[in-house]
Amino acid sequence: MPTSQLSVYFFLQAAVILLVARLVGRLAQKFGQPQVVGEMIAGVTLGPSLFGLFLPDLQQALFPKQTLDTLYVLAQLGVGLYMFLVGTEFRDDHFRARYKSALSVSLAGILAPFVLAFALAPWLLTLPGLFSAKAQPLQASLFLGAAIAITAFPMLARIISERGLAGTPLGTLALTAGAIDDAAAWCILAIVLASFGKGWDQAYLAIGGGAAFAGFMLLVGRRLLRRLADQVLPDQPLSATMLSAVLGIFCVSAFAMDAIGIHAVFGGFILGACMPKGALTEKLRTQLQPFVVIFLLPMFFTFSGLKTQLGLVVQPELALATIAILVASFCGKGLACWAAARATGENNTDAMAIGALMNARGLMELILINIGLQAGVIEPGLFSILVLMAIVTTLAATPLFNWIVRRSRPEAVVEAVSRV
Repeated sequence: MPTSQLSVYFFLQAAVILLVARLVGRLAQKFGQPQVVGEMIAGVTLGPSLFGLFLPDLQQALFPKQTLDTLYVLAQLGVGLYMFLVGTEFRDDHFRARYKSALSVSLAGILAPFVLAFALAPWLLTLPGLFSAKAQPLQASLFLGAAIAITAFPMLARIISERGLAGTPLGTLALTAGAIDDAAAWCILAIVLASFGKGWDQAYLAIGGGAAFAGFMLLVGRRLLRRLADQVLPDQPLSATMLSAVLGIFCVSAFAMDAIGIHAVFGGFILGACMPKGALTEKLRTQLQPFVVIFLLPMFFTFSGLKTQLGLVVQPELALATIAILVASFCGKGLACWAAARATGENNTDAMAIGALMNARGLMELILINIGLQAGVIEPGLFSILVLMAIVTTLAATPLFNWIVRRSRPEAVVEAVSRV
């Protein structure tokens, strides 16, 4: 397809994506869901699960395969920049005050899913259409554990932002625990892929490189960024040179995380978290956030939705496996994270809110399982079950959180949501 035609397709696709995302997002808000959940559903509806089911020719005409590479790049840019902006609101003081809870919640959100996965995997391996015939019990258990342990980090961040929790102790605790869980899940995925012929060097690179990058940014990067931030004055607009410098550093950070096999979003988040709080971060959010949230982020949801086929979930022989995985997913994240938060001294309202928020998986789950499907670790049956799990747990997160807030005492609500 000529380049000129690709540009025409892109502008038409962008117009449709923006319209559908806004309409479905507004509809979701009427049902008590945040805008971001509606955007996730909008992405799925534009794919083969709904649009392609009823109007397959029109869907293929609007989203031909030749155009998906462009959409993929914009999707990665959008989610990476959004996580960078989320990182700029990360509060170190809140993390230090609650580091025991953050580490405990993270550990529980990793260990419990893997215990349940190791219990389920031997049985799931006996069912046809779930795991590849090449998958060994250890590989199957590790992959299933990563799929259950992962949190919808961008989705979690968006829910926290829309509910006014960004920068609060509760929001910081949830984001920190979610970031650690997701990083661990991607490292485990790298190990599984290595055992499927990708090479153990990739697994070592992902784990060691991720730790080295985070350590460098915390120990050295912060000092360099402080020098950059000191040049920005509160009463003056952000210069084009400063904006281009920050965006250039963001691109390098995202590239580093993507190149070592974790995910570009973590490069953006770590950079944002290391940015000195003050005039620079405030001006960056003012200039970047509207375009990122309204234009770029729906590209991410739509690209993932184009890869999703929910029709496979209705197969009767997969019903028992679906129920088992759903139960394991809710218990492995929601209950385990609640129990860990309570064990480290969090009040029940905060602990229940953490459990509800950490249980959302969203499209980070879809990214992980798409990788597993393409690598030959899983088959379409398990892929479909995990897609359903991602949607159900994400849709349940906000109603559960709202119910927790409503049932708590007014003073507890203020403490859980508005405390700074």
